[in-house]
Amino acid sequence: MLLKRKIYSKLLDWKEECHGTKALLIEGARRIGKSTICEEFGKNEYASHLIIDFAKKDEAVREYFKQHINDLDTFFMLLGTHYGVKLIKRDTLIIFDEVQKYPEAREAIKYLVADGRYDYIETGSLISIKENVEDIVIPSEERSMKMYPLDFEEFAWALGEGQLVDYIKSCFDKKEALERSLHNKAMLLFKQYMLVGGMPKPVVLFIESGKNFAPADKEKRDILNLYRNDIMKIKSQYRSKVLAIFDQIPGLLSKHEKRVVFKDIQEGSYSDQYSEAFFWLDDSMICNECFLTNDPQVGLSINEERTYVKCYMGDTGLLLSHAFDENELLEDEVYSQILNDKLSLNKGMLYENAISQMLTANGHKLYFYTHYSREKHRNDIEIDFIISNNSKMKYRMYPLEVKSGKRYSTTSLDRFIEKYRSRIGGSYVIHPRNLTVKEDVVCIPPYMTICL
Repeated sequence: MLLKRKIYSKLLDWKEECHGTKALLIEGARRIGKSTICEEFGKNEYASHLIIDFAKKDEAVREYFKQHINDLDTFFMLLGTHYGVKLIKRDTLIIFDEVQKYPEAREAIKYLVADGRYDYIETGSLISIKENVEDIVIPSEERSMKMYPLDFEEFAWALGEGQLVDYIKSCFDKKEALERSLHNKAMLLFKQYMLVGGMPKPVVLFIESGKNFAPADKEKRDILNLYRNDIMKIKSQYRSKVLAIFDQIPGLLSKHEKRVVFKDIQEGSYSDQYSEAFFWLDDSMICNECFLTNDPQVGLSINEERTYVKCYMGDTGLLLSHAFDENELLEDEVYSQILNDKLSLNKGMLYENAISQMLTANGHKLYFYTHYSREKHRNDIEIDFIISNNSKMKYRMYPLEVKSGKRYSTTSLDRFIEKYRSRIGGSYVIHPRNLTVKEDVVCIPPYMTICL
């Protein structure tokens, strides 16, 4: 089953705009479908395509790069013969898959693009880890693009609900509630998205099995094991710290504050000791980091405080399988309880993680905000997420509060609006109910996060 992905249109834009003057580097976590979409793009948009998978460690191909990169006629002749592909000038796509496994190929992009005969796409994960770049010159003839798991809209397309998504967007634009039965249908779709997630193979298995969660869960556990194996291969000086954070993500997100308290990970530890570990998790795109912004009215990244961080899983379906063992999920009917709104313990964790995933897929960097009251000796304002319009001239920010239950207060949000009103472009509560507008606040169901 081939899944429709939004990144395909971006690949078309790259081909049209660059005309072979820049290679495209697609970064993303393992198993999100980078290779699949590139192969499909090569089949559809070029007369021929060739995939070099550097994870296979084909010594003959590596030797071509070492011996013949300065003689491109010979280099291309050997490549075409090795793979049995006819290379056609200006109509062949060459894909360097898992290019981080052979950084010398990435460095060669400079010469290959300058030659101008063919187009090049590189795919990989852990692209920026220093052991993957320390001995090479990063080519300037490279455009970078990030790829994520399926977002909610792509998940809806896969389940044949594209028309429902169009209706959701229309209602958001008009600030109107969905018709009740369609709201219920959209909420059920969103819950399925939380439970299955957006990793392509689990989504396909869920659909092909007639919406059976068990095959998808088995595949998600295989992916989590793959991630754990990747962690075990990294340098020993920060391997244990990466593993500690990875293992504790469900526990961290099940707490009220959700931010990482470093002494809880290991007694006596502090944030600076974990900088490399967080860089690895962020670069691998296994996790989405959310940093404190301590003065949001003058810009989010300008006042980023990296010692205060929340660490969300890049895919909420993986988080669910990470949080529960296989027997708990199936025997205790966790899936059924979540679908029927009867599991309160971890639902807030899943909701907030799903919102972080949807915002990240929309291109937002994640920030949160807290304000400590000396009088009350506690935080009196806590905002789950703040996004911005990224404008330098007319900067506006948009606070978001995530509420997994139908009963809640907006005290923090009200105080935040009062404090920063002049810089706020709009305020949102994301809750399970239908869309409503209450004075300064638009309350939207979680599936409408795709519209932000």
